[in-house]
Order: sequence, then C-alpha cells, then structure tokens
Amino acid sequence: MLDKLDNHLRFQQDALNLRAERQQVLASNIANADTPNYLARDFDFSAELARVIDNGRPGDRVMRLSTTSARHLNATQQTSGVSELLYRVPDQPTLDGNTVDMDRERAQFTDNAVRYQASVSFLKSSLQKLKTAMQSE
Repeated sequence: MLDKLDNHLRFQQDALNLRAERQQVLASNIANADTPNYLARDFDFSAELARVIDNGRPGDRVMRLSTTSARHLNATQQTSGVSELLYRVPDQPTLDGNTVDMDRERAQFTDNAVRYQASVSFLKSSLQKLKTAMQSE
C-alpha cells in the first residue's frame, strides 16, 4: 500500500519539478528577448517525464562553487535534471540573431503555469482525500 502511495506522490513530485524547471527556461527566454544572438531554449516535457520515470532523477548532481578564501560560505546548487535543452527553430529569423518569439514564449509560459497549478491542485486534492481517509470518526 505504501509503495503505491509513494510511487504516486513521487510521480507528482517529478512532474512538478520538471514544470518548475521548464518555467525557468521559458522565463530565461523571455528575459533575453532583446539580447542579440540569444538562442531560445526549451525541452520536451513528456519525453523528460518519461525519462525520469524510467531512470529516476539523478540525486547527486550538485554544483559546488569554488572559493578563494576559507572565510567564504560553502554554497551548492542543484543542477537541472533535464537531460538536454533543445534550441527552438525560429519561424522568422531576426537580423540580430535572436530566436525568441515573444508570442510563442508567452503562450508556452502561460500554458506551463496553468498545468503546474493544475498539478498542484490535483496533488492537494489527493492529499486531502488521504488525510480524510486516515482520520478516525
């Protein structure tokens, strides 16, 4: 029983983590819309989710910052679990080499945000049902 519960919650966690990573990639594209020679990036969400389900998420991918003094704080950052970021092919190339299409980026950003919120709502509902089932009357 606990295995099924753990697998269900792990799937939701992996899906939410990938949605959050995709939101960061899309936000980066929007932030660099006016940067010359910036190439828009994205990843295939369904392919990455399938990969994470099959292979698991690498837990030891941590980037450590180098320090030049013993008085510096030790800092680490989790690196992206996405296997590879892809470049977008622009519909209309620009003269400055930037491949960000703001209409596409905004639409993808909004779609991803709505799907993230739907996943959170679904997870919240599932947890509420479990909590209700576990409470004694």
